[in-house]
Amino acid sequence: MLLEHRITIPAAADQVWAFMMDIPAVSRCVPGVGEVARIDDQTYSGIMSVRVGPIAVKLDGRVILAERDEAGRRARMDLQAADKRLNGAVNARMRMQLSTAAASDETEVQIQTDANVMGKLGEFGQAVIRKKADQIVQEFANNLSAAVAART
Repeated sequence: MLLEHRITIPAAADQVWAFMMDIPAVSRCVPGVGEVARIDDQTYSGIMSVRVGPIAVKLDGRVILAERDEAGRRARMDLQAADKRLNGAVNARMRMQLSTAAASDETEVQIQTDANVMGKLGEFGQAVIRKKADQIVQEFANNLSAAVAART
């Protein structure tokens, strides 16, 4: 399932890029994500608790910062997470591109996620999963804006 989102952050692109490349810091902006631990320079582990429809899901997984192009402000993250209790899993490849928005003090963030949702989670269907993803990204955008502003 392909998910595409575009958010605008009220800060300069360099500031947003620096914050987003601090994986433990940016993960605190994602609703439901608990503490994230660094395994090595590209790999992090963490847990995300989220409610999808009537089911509460606790995804335990890893994020790999697979590509990072600082000059082009592009990155790719590969995610693998599972909820063993529900026998559900998510594997995703997320691409992110930052660019200066029309107002030079704003940054546009394009996020493209190719996700494979398996097990009980996948039974909800794309409409339910898309709606939940949209909610998470909107809350992430609000949290990211606040976090970047607080860091300046």
